[in-house]
Amino acid sequence: MEDLAQSWTRLSLSEREGLGCCLTTEESVKSFSIAANFLTKRALNIEAIVRTFTPLWRARTGFKIQNIGDHKILFSFDDKEDVDRILGSELWSFDKHYDNDRPLQDIKYDRTTFWVQVRSLPMRYMPIEAEEKICNAVGKVIKQSDSQVYDGGNFIRVKVSIDITLPLCQGRLLSLNNDKQLWVMFKYERLPNICYWCGRLTHDDRDCDIWIESEGTLRNDQKEFGSSLRAPPFVVSKKKTIMVSGYFSTRKMNNKAIHASQPMEEEPPTQ
Repeated sequence: MEDLAQSWTRLSLSEREGLGCCLTTEESVKSFSIAANFLTKRALNIEAIVRTFTPLWRARTGFKIQNIGDHKILFSFDDKEDVDRILGSELWSFDKHYDNDRPLQDIKYDRTTFWVQVRSLPMRYMPIEAEEKICNAVGKVIKQSDSQVYDGGNFIRVKVSIDITLPLCQGRLLSLNNDKQLWVMFKYERLPNICYWCGRLTHDDRDCDIWIESEGTLRNDQKEFGSSLRAPPFVVSKKKTIMVSGYFSTRKMNNKAIHASQPMEEEPPTQ
């Protein structure tokens, strides 16, 4: 039946089957939705999902949860602000906001967003423009307006939209001024389950074709990927860099502030 719905353009439609029914926004659902794909082979427990996400999301008006099959869940909200806030604190779901204008089967769960930490790069090459150029190999770079979220002290953070059907990039070989070569490491914040055989997020080690083809004969030391991909927790509010103004400009500002705070002397009364 679904194949028939997709191939209607090849059919000869009768008068009753042809275009003649128009659905308006008044007849649509008044809600905002998030479609999520749970990357697990285990059966989903709806009650457990509710208990887990309710205190995490703290939705102001609550939400409805619906199992749409194949380990996919549809979360529906009455408040758009709840959806925007939840999506802003990824990693929660793949494919982000579901706009309710597409059939559920057309949603592609193939992208998600990570903060990527670029490590082992010389300080002189740590401007954010250089980091974004490096991270083009990871995925589509999402530029941020707040410079504070980039600074990790001895590393730079870049927000990247990643294709999860591909193995994660572990790093990148760079050429510095077309002379010296350097390997920089990538670490991913809040990295979920990952297959250390092939580097993909869509399954774990025991469900990987590489492991299955080996009939369980591969050793752990033969894994191409490892836990080094996982970044430690990062707190944006923790200030690692302080900007200091020039000495004389600071003195001038302080003197002006002192003069401005002093009360004016009263003139003596005239005779």
